[in-house]
Amino acid sequence: MARIAIAIAGAGLAGRLFAWALARAGHSVEVFDSALGPGPSFDGQGAAAFTAAGMLSPLAEQECGGEDIAALGWQSLALWPGIVGRLKAQVRLGVQGSLLLAHRSDRGAAARALARMPGAQDLSPDQQRALEPALAPGLCAWLLPGEGLIHPVEAMAALHAEAVGVAWHWQQAVSAVEPGRLQLSGGRCVHADWALDTRGLGGRPELPSLRGVRGEVVVLALPGHGLLRPLRLLHPRHRVYLVPRSEHELIVGASEIESEDRSPVSLRSAVELMAAAHSVLPALAEARISRLDRNLRPALPDNLPHSHHEPGLLRLNGLYRHGWLLAPALVQRLLGESGLASLETIP
Repeated sequence: MARIAIAIAGAGLAGRLFAWALARAGHSVEVFDSALGPGPSFDGQGAAAFTAAGMLSPLAEQECGGEDIAALGWQSLALWPGIVGRLKAQVRLGVQGSLLLAHRSDRGAAARALARMPGAQDLSPDQQRALEPALAPGLCAWLLPGEGLIHPVEAMAALHAEAVGVAWHWQQAVSAVEPGRLQLSGGRCVHADWALDTRGLGGRPELPSLRGVRGEVVVLALPGHGLLRPLRLLHPRHRVYLVPRSEHELIVGASEIESEDRSPVSLRSAVELMAAAHSVLPALAEARISRLDRNLRPALPDNLPHSHHEPGLLRLNGLYRHGWLLAPALVQRLLGESGLASLETIP
């Protein structure tokens, strides 16, 4: 394939996947982003992908997202091992399934949710102990087979570092994206054969119905915590999740808060999240709070992703809370429609 000039607006997860794949396919790639640099700031700004827990949960997300989201999620789960396998840096990826949990008082709510999760497997107390010995006794639990997790910070760093030959332009906000053209906020115009728009909330000029959905997380340090799989607890106010990042770190979060507030995590949210997590993993009583973080995820009114292809232009936005679950499948779809590259066949 002839070497093609490509300009990408946005260096979040989708932007980095595009840049990595296109550079490996031999194209000339430039990326423009308003962030100070490639790493996370953990201040409510920058790429939402850094704040995400990294759950890969098509079965659980089918409850609200529907069959289309689940189908895209399974496609991404099939792509992630190949992507991570080509990265030289260590990126944690696990596909041992996840657990859906409920206290017995919430079993009715769990039954309604499970009706939209075909394939969930009811676990006996002995099966719970065998899969996750650190869980509190007396919980209702279901295995969601095939689901998994990825380490977002490791993956974002590796995709940036290993996109060989890509020119990264930081502190360069993009105000408009058109076929073959990026308009920078400072007035400069960048021309290319193809323009790719992955700006998230920065893409509002072209997608005015975009809104930000606040997500809050608590990062906990607890050496030897014993948790092996992601947990999702059906809670009266939140869908609380608990994800092991390593043998000594976990992340606790809520799926969504309808607000564009970027201020620090509130006392109420932090207490509710940590109390819910402690109720299913008693060892968290001795955990230490490493970080409280928040960010806004871009969503459209129907909470479904937006992908667009026309000659010289690709757009991908509105991944909502499904960024890590959907990005590979959607990037692969747009790469295929444009004929520019493939996540499956790049060297």
